[in-house]
Formats: sequence, structure tokens, C-alpha cells
Amino acid sequence: SARPALDVTARLRRMGVAIDDDHVLTSAEASALYLSRTAPDAKRVYIVGGEGLRNALTKAGYQIVEQDADAVVVGIDFTLTYEKLKIATREIRRGAKFIGTNADNTLPVDDDVVPGAGSILAAIQTATDVAPIVIGKPEQAMFDIAVEKMGASPQVTATLGDRLDTDIEGGMRAGLKSILVMTGVTTPEILAASTIQPDLVFDGLDALRQEWLRAY
Repeated sequence: SARPALDVTARLRRMGVAIDDDHVLTSAEASALYLSRTAPDAKRVYIVGGEGLRNALTKAGYQIVEQDADAVVVGIDFTLTYEKLKIATREIRRGAKFIGTNADNTLPVDDDVVPGAGSILAAIQTATDVAPIVIGKPEQAMFDIAVEKMGASPQVTATLGDRLDTDIEGGMRAGLKSILVMTGVTTPEILAASTIQPDLVFDGLDALRQEWLRAY
């Protein structure tokens, strides 16, 4: 949720993958769309998150405020402060809808694992006694919006990711086929012990591509 779609497409372009911004659906964009559909009267939003979240909500017509918010939308925030947690807590306790872009407890960076958006949601939930409505993985809303945006159907759509508890579980909830790549936090030991099992498993994207070319 921290990065705008244009940042995602620019990064992919540097990797040799040319796609349009319309081919990207961030959890920030999905959260803005969900909010517009479920709370059409909401106009004022307090944000805990990055530029991508701010851009998505501003583009959707929401006014970004620090008081009297109709909704508090929370994503990963690399400049998180106690003041931000305090404002979010106050607004939710006053009745603002509590939306989480995604619930990843951790975020893999380089050779380390750091707190993710789910950790921030947990802090605010503890302070408010209110559970967030989570839009991104593994909740079904994100997958339903993605399938709708592609003009596809669940029967011919697969989810691809490296986490069992978000990418794979979310795809299963949405009735999609699931493909796990072993390039993230999931280890063979974690996969063997989990009740969440993907339809297909590959060591990485190269192995997936080779199988795709062989099959099609």
C-alpha cells in the first residue's frame, strides 16, 4: 500500500516487464474502492500509511484530515509515530470506520524481517478494542476486486505469491487456484506443516516460467 501503481510499473519496467498502471491493483486502491462502495457517505479520512495510500484516497476524492474523520485507513507506514497511533485511536473511538489495507504481520527486506502493516493494525486494535476491516490479502475483497478489474472469472484465474497465510489462503478463500513460489518467508518445513496447501509449488519464477512454456 505504500507505493503508488506508477512506482510498481516503473520498477517492473527496470526488470524488463512492460505493463500499464491499469494492470496494477494495490491494496491502497482496493481499500479506496471498497470504502466508496460500503460507506458512500464517507468523505473525510485519516491515514496511517505511505504515499501510495494517500494518492489512492486523494484520487478517489477523499479529503485527508486529522480530526472528525469518517474513516481511518491504515497501511504500512515507514514513518510511524506515537502521534499517528494516538490520532487513529482517537478517531476510531469517536466512531470512524477502521480499514486496514492488508494484515501482513511482517515484511521481508533484504536478509531481514521487519514489522508489517498487520503489526500496526494490531497496535491500533489493542488501543481501540475495534477490529479492522482488512481489504488486502488474505481477505477476499482484494481478490474479488482484482478479478473484476481483469474482467475474468475465478475459474480461470490463479493467485501467485510467496506467503501461505496471505497469498495462498486469500486465493483459496476467493475460489482461485493458487501457486506458491519459494522465494519469500515460506520454507519447505513451514509448507509441510501447514494446513494451507497451494495447488502448485515452484522454487521460483524461472521454474514457473519453464513449466508454463512446457504446458502451453
